[in-house]
Amino acid sequence: MTSRIARHGPPNTADDLVGRRAEFERLARLTVAGGPRVTFVHGVAGIGKSSLLAAFSTRARTGGVNVIALDCRSLEPTDRGVRAALAGVLDVDSSDLATISARLARARGATVILLDHYEVLRLVDTWLRQSLVPGLPANVRLLIAGREPPVAAWMAISDSTDRLLLDSLDSQDAIRLFVSLGIPTARAERLNRIVHGHPLAIRLAAAAAVDRPDLGIGDIAASAVLDELTRLFLADVDDPITREALEATSVVRRTTTSLLQALMPDRSPRDVFDRLRALPFVEVRQDGLGIHEAVQDSVAGYLKSTDPVRYRAYRRAAWHRLRDEVRSAPTAELWRYTADMLYLIENPVVREAFFPSGAQSLTVEPARPEDARSITFIARRHDGTAAAESLAAWYRRAPHAFSVVRDRDGVTVAFFCLLTRAEIFDASIDDPVVAGWRRHLGSHPPPAGQEVLGFRRWLDLEHGERPSNSQAASWLDVKRTYMQLRPNLRRIYTVVEEPAIYLPIVLKLGFRPLGERDGAASLGSHTFTSVALDFGPGSVDGWLAGLVAAELGVDERLATDEAGRELRIDGHSVGLTPLEFGVLRCLEEHEGRAVSRVTLLEAVWGYDSDVGSNVVDVVVRRLRQKLGPGGPAIDTVRGTGYRLNVR
Repeated sequence: MTSRIARHGPPNTADDLVGRRAEFERLARLTVAGGPRVTFVHGVAGIGKSSLLAAFSTRARTGGVNVIALDCRSLEPTDRGVRAALAGVLDVDSSDLATISARLARARGATVILLDHYEVLRLVDTWLRQSLVPGLPANVRLLIAGREPPVAAWMAISDSTDRLLLDSLDSQDAIRLFVSLGIPTARAERLNRIVHGHPLAIRLAAAAAVDRPDLGIGDIAASAVLDELTRLFLADVDDPITREALEATSVVRRTTTSLLQALMPDRSPRDVFDRLRALPFVEVRQDGLGIHEAVQDSVAGYLKSTDPVRYRAYRRAAWHRLRDEVRSAPTAELWRYTADMLYLIENPVVREAFFPSGAQSLTVEPARPEDARSITFIARRHDGTAAAESLAAWYRRAPHAFSVVRDRDGVTVAFFCLLTRAEIFDASIDDPVVAGWRRHLGSHPPPAGQEVLGFRRWLDLEHGERPSNSQAASWLDVKRTYMQLRPNLRRIYTVVEEPAIYLPIVLKLGFRPLGERDGAASLGSHTFTSVALDFGPGSVDGWLAGLVAAELGVDERLATDEAGRELRIDGHSVGLTPLEFGVLRCLEEHEGRAVSRVTLLEAVWGYDSDVGSNVVDVVVRRLRQKLGPGGPAIDTVRGTGYRLNVR
């Protein structure tokens, strides 16, 4: 590989802080008496947030400050996940907040809890603001970095909350950074007219310019700087295995050796892992390798547009491996696989519901007693008196089931009610909607120990149940509950007055109408329709895997089970011999592509095996018999071998 580029990651020289001295000193205020208690650093991808935080951490630790650095990408986005991570770092037996706080209070000197990549932790924002920060001892500060600015409520909780926007470098600092990377001043000035001081773009442009002295300014498209620079960098990677690895791993959230084995079955996963790790925009994380998101998006986008078949094949291979691994994943590791599966989903409704891409100006909070009047007013305005009275009865019975959505000024602009299974079976409230859910649960009971939720109602002050920012914020908070209850959450009910708006969307997500007997209810002059989503035996993770399978056209009626060495056909399990399983799994990893008998022999029997190629034909014949009607899925490729085609 000939490309040279400054490594993305912790700064090692003064040049890594070019143009960031003022921001660096501002962060340092966290560690001094009278400094802010909470500081937010925000800015677009590649702007240098992680590098700035790494420099701060180094200086703070040198000065005797305790720094607890957590990468939010590896945390389950629930209060349970955050508490577990803190308890693990602090080496305390309990993850309750009181124990964590007591341990932090005993630390010598100041402590800074650093949360990087906070945009993926938005599900737990309210808990952090309302519970974690007030529960921390006086010697602890919070440093949060992400793409989006904090919601207004953060600025209201304390007059010692600071907000720092990282922007592009000014022209002088950008040229200094170019020069520190080996680019002459005159050429640096020309290049900066294209990259406009964006730090990651500067580093990519410098790498391309160093390796290609003939590179002209016109070779970079100003409309897509990072995309073009990424392709220029990749063009200089003269190792085809590394280029292939970058394209393969651009479709997954993180890279592990097991995923590499699935994505590139003909390569040594350890060797490929080491090649990727050496790249300047790849970092070693707690849960695997991570490509810088801006570069990864560029590579994936380019692959999808130029070779959609290979792009889809990579996603399918990743899906197969993740689906097998998640079945045996311990609870502590489950979130990582959930996040992996979410990354494969391209359905914007699902992705936005878990990881919203835009800034959020609204906050979701548990309802307070004074919110009762606003809840009743909004309900009566859109659903009428009878429905409002039913919701008011639920509020009196289970006020903890209600949450409100507030705007930047703290005004309640929406609310929602989320009931547990026990509350659904509470017949003391005269509510025909929930009564229908009870009947449905009686005739379609979930397995013992499985949880059920009822999203009884969400309403916005101006828009009612129609799509709105507050509705998105409400569903986002419900997804936090999904995460807390999995792997035991089995079903969720919800209700709408205008099903024509939502049915086309929710049917694709697996929701189904309950029918006239259980799903139709009238309150006054308003008629409501209930739908339910049964997540299946795999809970939330199984549901997500099914959504990805549908996008990829994978037929889950035919699937291999890594742990049980079984073949599942239409929900039934068929035992396989080790050779049968190995052949089927090898074909599955190359799905849609011809696999030679030689490749099958090497993969299943081993490189040193002296058996003849006819043994492959014998095993395939037995496999076809066990597949039954699905036997034709294994095609014979004349003169080569076999190909698996699952539709």
